[in-house]
Amino acid sequence: MSVAHAPRWPLGVALLGATGSIGSQALDVIDRFPDRFRVVGLLSGRRLPNRTARYTVRASDPDAGARVREMVTDPECDLVLVAVPGACALEPTLAALDAGKRLAIATKEVLVMAGEVVMRRAGPGAIRPVDSEHSAIWQCLWGEAPESVARLILTATGGPLLRHPGRDWRTVTVEQALRHPTWSMGPKVTVDSATLMNKGLEMIEAHHLFGLPLDRIEVVIHPQSVIHSMVQFVDGAAKAQLSHPDMRLPIALALSYPERLPGVVPPTEFARVGELELEPLDRERFPSVDLAREAARRGGGYPAVLNAANEEAVAAFLERRSGFADILPLVRSALDGFRPERADPPPGVAEPELAAILAADAYARQHVRERLGKVEE
Repeated sequence: MSVAHAPRWPLGVALLGATGSIGSQALDVIDRFPDRFRVVGLLSGRRLPNRTARYTVRASDPDAGARVREMVTDPECDLVLVAVPGACALEPTLAALDAGKRLAIATKEVLVMAGEVVMRRAGPGAIRPVDSEHSAIWQCLWGEAPESVARLILTATGGPLLRHPGRDWRTVTVEQALRHPTWSMGPKVTVDSATLMNKGLEMIEAHHLFGLPLDRIEVVIHPQSVIHSMVQFVDGAAKAQLSHPDMRLPIALALSYPERLPGVVPPTEFARVGELELEPLDRERFPSVDLAREAARRGGGYPAVLNAANEEAVAAFLERRSGFADILPLVRSALDGFRPERADPPPGVAEPELAAILAADAYARQHVRERLGKVEE
């Protein structure tokens, strides 16, 4: 495995997910610091950003896979920002790591479904988190010895349904689920915030990124989104990273590390912040975190099943083919029906572990589609 090379300025950046929420904000950061960054390549969905680059790829292009692999392994590319939603980000992530590139990862699914595979391929310092929660933990851990860490505490706003009356989700509409109180995000991530599955996925991601066992990673509710996460140490002390909710801050840090760029976001005026609330996670109201913890503890293909089933269930909800209340039962059904031995690849497969993960992913998607088909009948 290649080791990520030393920084050089301007840094050549390949951006996977150029027109999404993270991608658009990343381009804003890059444009503000032209002496530090230059865009080598762009991968986007239906539309392309209005700019030129060495590589400009639309996801629907027939040769998109090959061109993206060429983009992320190009010698002009120093860092790959992974911000495409879903499991499709796994292949270019592994290709970039194998080529010795540094990665800024905003796509949770990569580490959820294949965290062990990804981390084994990553050289020292090769992966930088972009999620605000993982960036916060990353910053809190700078200069700290691993053995001094007692636990990681992920904060959650509680999403758009935190104060929704009762526990009956059958009446929740797409519009309600997309009405996040503090963050501007893509639709899939926003729905995950409404179910709090995003915290379950982030817990698994933190387990791989920082090497702590699952039982030392907790979730607390913090509606204001000012405390982005915390680390508690063995002596009883704790560190927290605070700022107003603006994704340009963790994006810029992942691009420029170990430097901090001036004026990325306005400084937080703490005298005007007001109260900062912290409350325990209501595990009955939001069972998704325990569901994710269970899948991660079972290991193997189970996290891939969790992730793929959730992707399919959320997509069906957003397309109004199923209800909000159906999302977690569909994920539970896929986990309960999974048989790891059926995902074992045949002898002679080059990467059997990765093949088994991809088979688990395919099983979960088919399972949810079949269940949805039966409901529609």
